[in-house]
Amino acid sequence: MLKFPTVNLRNSIFLKMIFTYLIVIIPIIILSLYLYSWSYKNASEEVSRSSETQIKSWLEKMTREIDWMELQLFSILEDNGVHRSAVTWSLMNDVEKKNELNYILDRLTSVKNSSSYIGDVYIHMRTVDKSISALTNIQPFDVTTFEYLNMRVTKDNDSYVTLNNAPQLVAAKHSGTKGDQPLYIVQIAFDTDELLSMLEGLQLYDGSGSFLLWESAGYMLGSGENAELLMREYQLKGDKLTSPMMIELSGRRYQINQAQSPALGMTIVNYVPEEVVKRPLNRFNLWAWLYAVVSLLAIIVYSYTSYKRIHKPLLLLVKSFRRMENGDLDIRIEHHQQDEFGYLYDRFNQMTDRLKELIDQNYKQRMMVQKAELKQLQSQINPHFLYNSLFILNSMAKVGDLERIERFTLMIGEYFRFITRNGEDFVRLWEETKHSRMYTEIQKLRFSRRIKVQFDELPPDLEKVLVPKLIIQPLIENAYEHSLEQQDEGFLRVSFQRRHQTVRIIVENSGYISDEQLEELKFRLKANPDDHEMTGMINIHRRLILAYGKGSGLLLSRSDLGGLRVVIQIILPQGEMNDVSTVDRG
Repeated sequence: MLKFPTVNLRNSIFLKMIFTYLIVIIPIIILSLYLYSWSYKNASEEVSRSSETQIKSWLEKMTREIDWMELQLFSILEDNGVHRSAVTWSLMNDVEKKNELNYILDRLTSVKNSSSYIGDVYIHMRTVDKSISALTNIQPFDVTTFEYLNMRVTKDNDSYVTLNNAPQLVAAKHSGTKGDQPLYIVQIAFDTDELLSMLEGLQLYDGSGSFLLWESAGYMLGSGENAELLMREYQLKGDKLTSPMMIELSGRRYQINQAQSPALGMTIVNYVPEEVVKRPLNRFNLWAWLYAVVSLLAIIVYSYTSYKRIHKPLLLLVKSFRRMENGDLDIRIEHHQQDEFGYLYDRFNQMTDRLKELIDQNYKQRMMVQKAELKQLQSQINPHFLYNSLFILNSMAKVGDLERIERFTLMIGEYFRFITRNGEDFVRLWEETKHSRMYTEIQKLRFSRRIKVQFDELPPDLEKVLVPKLIIQPLIENAYEHSLEQQDEGFLRVSFQRRHQTVRIIVENSGYISDEQLEELKFRLKANPDDHEMTGMINIHRRLILAYGKGSGLLLSRSDLGGLRVVIQIILPQGEMNDVSTVDRG
């Protein structure tokens, strides 16, 4: 069972290794999913292009056929022989009537045979009292059909109608007298079997189908599985869809492709089941899932191996170090493999043995002395500040900025001269202020673009006040280190106040500090804990109290800039302020 150390998981090497592996493998998985999506999209578009090309080709053919049929329709309508028969029928003898009817019948038959999409051609002659058909020859006048067609042509002004479940092309010939019924009406009926055969020819894929919507004629015809249901669904959603599009019916998705002829009011729609579109990708889909499973197994194997071979031995070493920090030097780590951890464990065991020997030789006392000396040196010189100063100097040297190098080295020299000067516990406030201002000038070279500094002038009547050495600069350094360096735009303000015998030096910044953090800082300052982060601040606070008595020290609050506000409060003895005067700094 995996056991993780009781440390911040964010700092765990094991989790960092797993995270690194995931960074490598996840983009590969994402790329595979993208390739699958891209392949499906291409396949869908290819099916759509193929279907649209075919239905557009058929629609163009259909448009040409209808144009031809309309020409034939109006050629019959304007035929002189047909018109003569309708007008002079009552004046003809039987032989002439028979000849005229035969002529009209031949004319209709000729038109009917001119296109495979024509099912029949009719002419309904009111004055002749006959209805003539290319297929059924001469029949008695069909009053019902005549009146229906006359209503559609005359009142609705429609050339396309549906009659007897078939679309029709219709035109009427009038006598010229207003209000009279037409002399005759010509009707061309489409061959629905031929239209259905055409729709069946558009079905290129298994389970596919197609349907015809002729809105201007009020006609619909479908071919294929679920054609009627999909027609109704399409009519409900057609205005909201664009080609290619998807329609879901009974849990099954269909890809829809269409072609339209606004002039005819006609739409041809072809549909293909989605699984048919995806069928070429089934094998790829299988490999994609296999790849995903293998990747998951690889992650598990890698995680377990990393834990077993790296994290667990490293965790053992960390725990041993912690025991050693608590004073337990009777630790030995057994490791029987000749690898890197075997070397580390062996050196660890040797180190603990050596430590025990040194402790036996009073090494503990010597370490205490060295630690005290090191702490004194660290209180004088901050290595972090020294390194950054040297980097700044190196950068200016690279660009040959001699003027700034000269000014910077003088500032560094003055800075270190002040903090390394021994024998003085108290300095004049103008010296302390000058040193702190020089520190901020040095920091400006690092953060001039991000951190703005407002360092007020020291009032002349405060210049000779004696204060403990290094009470302002450590607070400014603390503001940079714990707040301002983490900000994109920061602001530091140092100001001075005097009221009667009370002198206040205020250091505040624009960083963020929560109410809980502020209260904790106040508690630590008041309780004087042995806390590393508060050592400098506690040192200043205690020295001020010892030097000036109760009421003096550090006061913490929230700044109106948003960050921490530290007030160095000094309560001078009565009458000392009256003796303060400006001194020569030269």
